[in-house]
Amino acid sequence: MDKAKKLFFVGFENSWVILREFLEFLGGSANLLHASVLALFRRPFYFRLLIEQCYILGVKSSSIVFITALSTGMVMSLQFGFGLERFGGKLYVPKVVGLSIMRELGPVLSCLMIAARVGAGIAAELGSMNVTQQIDAIRALGTDPLKRLVIPRLLALLIMTPLLTVFADLVGIFGGMFISNAELFIHPDFYYHEAILSLKTSDFLVGIMKTALFGLLIALTGCYYGLKTEGGTQGVGQATTKSVVTSSLLIVVSDFVMTKLFWIFERK
Repeated sequence: MDKAKKLFFVGFENSWVILREFLEFLGGSANLLHASVLALFRRPFYFRLLIEQCYILGVKSSSIVFITALSTGMVMSLQFGFGLERFGGKLYVPKVVGLSIMRELGPVLSCLMIAARVGAGIAAELGSMNVTQQIDAIRALGTDPLKRLVIPRLLALLIMTPLLTVFADLVGIFGGMFISNAELFIHPDFYYHEAILSLKTSDFLVGIMKTALFGLLIALTGCYYGLKTEGGTQGVGQATTKSVVTSSLLIVVSDFVMTKLFWIFERK
């Protein structure tokens, strides 16, 4: 009985620690976002740093995003093709693949890959600067760290995640078309007509709006944990892990919330 009580209290204590850290993250990230928005409208604006971050965070992430999208489109086409072929529904594969990639899998998988690569990089870079007192040196020189470190990364991901997702959607649909032609014997013209021309503008906009939010969450999480890093190199490693895990969970949860909201809105 004593052992059961001990396990109960340990579990309760761990749950309370997790809840407290999550609430602390929500408050801290909200304050960081508010301070960044206010600093955005103050001079100077470091346009060169924004372009540099667009290249580092966006362009350099394109290969892993495109490979993920291509593999996803190919797998979905193959899986749905063999599954629907049993019921005579093979010709619906282009619509299913196009709609799934455009609204869900393209935005979510692309941003999860970006979170794994970029979120970890932001937390590690800012965390290293924090523990080596480089951020304090920036303040001592009279420069706002938010304007040099946070705002360029926030804006870069807000710009680049939708762009990467657009190309990832096209690559994923192309991968599905290749497998549909090679394995399911669906003509590319028919696939293009069903997968692209049958989609609505709202399907495209839903995916783009999702990725804008996902990009903001990735940048905000990475910057928050990076600026909060303590404890030397060990703290940098912990901040990196927390950034990737938290941003990935936020992407999955916010995807469900936004999908539900869009579904309610489109039904009206």
